[in-house]
Amino acid sequence: MIILLDELKKIRETYKKKSQKVVFTNGCFDLLHSGHVDYLTKAKNLGDVLVVGLNTDASIKRIKGDKRPILNENERALILSSLKPVDYVCLFDEDTPAKIISELIPDILIKGSDWPIDKIVGRDIVEENGGKVITIDFVNNQSTSNIINTILERYK
Repeated sequence: MIILLDELKKIRETYKKKSQKVVFTNGCFDLLHSGHVDYLTKAKNLGDVLVVGLNTDASIKRIKGDKRPILNENERALILSSLKPVDYVCLFDEDTPAKIISELIPDILIKGSDWPIDKIVGRDIVEENGGKVITIDFVNNQSTSNIINTILERYK
């Protein structure tokens, strides 16, 4: 389900009352691939509910440049929300997920293992509230950049 932050905060309280663990991760998720699916499945297995913070198009352009994203935010949100492990997708326009994490206060914050724990945005908020920060190893070298490069090489 694609949801606004205000709605998500209300739903979060319901899960908290039921003692259900809310897992949060975030990213661009442009050109969804098997690495994304594996990562999201592993993240969901760490709790009861998986919330994905999804960078808006404007946010991605600021972070990755004018040629990205390939798929617009509505397409990316629809694709992500259709995946079995994903319960909620919430778009955010900032360059980092600090705001959404501080308002949601998930029980578990997930990032890829390419991020050192001490550099993960929102770690302090989650840990101060009794939550955990966990990194997940990637199973392959798949990335959106690799897919783009493969397409460019094959279809010059």
